[in-house]
Amino acid sequence: MIKDRTKAEVNFKIRGVYTDWVTNNIRYSDLDPNGHVNNGAINAFFEDGRVQFRADHLSGYSEDILAGFVLVKFSVEYLRALKYPGSVEVGTLVLNIGRTSYLLKQGLFCDNECMASAEVVTVCFNKETQRAELIDDDLREILEKAQK
Repeated sequence: MIKDRTKAEVNFKIRGVYTDWVTNNIRYSDLDPNGHVNNGAINAFFEDGRVQFRADHLSGYSEDILAGFVLVKFSVEYLRALKYPGSVEVGTLVLNIGRTSYLLKQGLFCDNECMASAEVVTVCFNKETQRAELIDDDLREILEKAQK
């Protein structure tokens, strides 16, 4: 289990680390002038993975699973060039749960090869106060289940 190991001990370039998956087709419009999938498209693939993660795990928590959260950090390491045509799979993993935020690790794979990885810090956010708020017990339980 990931949470029992330090982050340095885990190879996030291996598919088996991730718990949740989404598949996307690479579109011709995703290409840059060099014929590579551009960073904006790769970042959108990661976003699709996060949105699907929320749909899979948070639908019972809130009707509007996309509200009440803000990204405060999105860091990507681009490892290899992606080409058209093809498809990619994005794996998502809950890596850490804090007081007001949680950390997701994501890997983007093509033919079982890790092409990019991302770390995303998401903060629970109160729209009325415009401030971070504590992760409540229900959300914490959902995130902990997803972590296993």
